[in-house]
Amino acid sequence: MFLLNGEPLAIDTPFTADDIQYPANWLRLSTPEEKEAIGITEVPDPEPYDQRFYWGYDADGNLIPKDHGELVEQWVAQTRTTAGTLITPTDWQVIRQLDNGTEMPADVKASRQDIRTACNGKVAAIEATTTTDELAAYITGTEYPVWVEQPVEEVEVED
Repeated sequence: MFLLNGEPLAIDTPFTADDIQYPANWLRLSTPEEKEAIGITEVPDPEPYDQRFYWGYDADGNLIPKDHGELVEQWVAQTRTTAGTLITPTDWQVIRQLDNGTEMPADVKASRQDIRTACNGKVAAIEATTTTDELAAYITGTEYPVWVEQPVEEVEVED
């Protein structure tokens, strides 16, 4: 990242320094010596952060967490929405069973219950977090994205 007077300069954007206007491609075409001559320095880009959980970095380079309570509400709502989205495609079978008595297949009932159970477990885990860091670790971990265990198919290996 390039800085001029402590302010970042965007690549391919014109800028002004000491009342001189520079074209958009100047940073790409200039040499390090030319940049240095007008006071431009190059520093490493800041470490990326997950904007779902943090506002950015403070002056000391520490992440600024978003409000944990608000994030918990947001992620609980999102989790419940996802569960509803996963269950909705089989809702017609519930209605058909109530309407004309055609029994819903047991595996569909079990799958719907598995989704509800997974949702309740995820909501409990989200609500059990006490900090934004804990919540971020759970949401970005390996457990949260998995809703229903997929059976592993056994493959016969020929000798």
